[in-house]
Amino acid sequence: MKKDLHPEYMECTVRCTCGNTFTTRSTKSELKVDICNECHPFFTGQQKFIDTGGRLQRFADKFGSAKETVAAREAEKKAKRAAEVEAAEAKKAEERAAKAAEKEKRAAEYARKAERAAAKAAAEAPAEAATEEAAEAATEEAAEAATEEATEAEAVEAVEAAEEAPAEEAPAEEPAAEEAPAEEATEETPAEEEAAE
Repeated sequence: MKKDLHPEYMECTVRCTCGNTFTTRSTKSELKVDICNECHPFFTGQQKFIDTGGRLQRFADKFGSAKETVAAREAEKKAKRAAEVEAAEAKKAEERAAKAAEKEKRAAEYARKAERAAAKAAAEAPAEAATEEAAEAATEEAAEAATEEATEAEAVEAVEAAEEAPAEEAPAEEPAAEEAPAEEATEETPAEEEAAE
């Protein structure tokens, strides 16, 4: 055996977390243990939970757990994406507003051009043609209004007649239909009037 190769073998005092101490032999003079024969469940018959924290727990305490790091990283990515989306939406909104302003500007220009063209056409057209067209338009509108009033009056008369007739007489509309051809027959055509004269 080689000299000075092995460590010195000496008496060792062992101290447990439960408070028990005993002496044995070891290469170290003192040892601290978490569990001994006085507090081990095998010897005591009672279960004991030991939460001393292993290497993984110590690493997590020192450098932070992986879950927290990943969660923080993901939160940063989400915030960055949200900021990019908001910036893109703001840019699109600005572009839409610019397009709308351009459309309004073009519409105003077209309206001005149309007004100028109408004014030019009105100035070039003779005053008589304008008055004749206005008179024709007025007569057409008056004729349309008269026909509408006549149809409304006929509808009102028909409704009043239907309300006055008793409910038992269902064929009340038929005599009105018969009277209408009779009235038409009484009206003489221009040819018949000439013959009568």
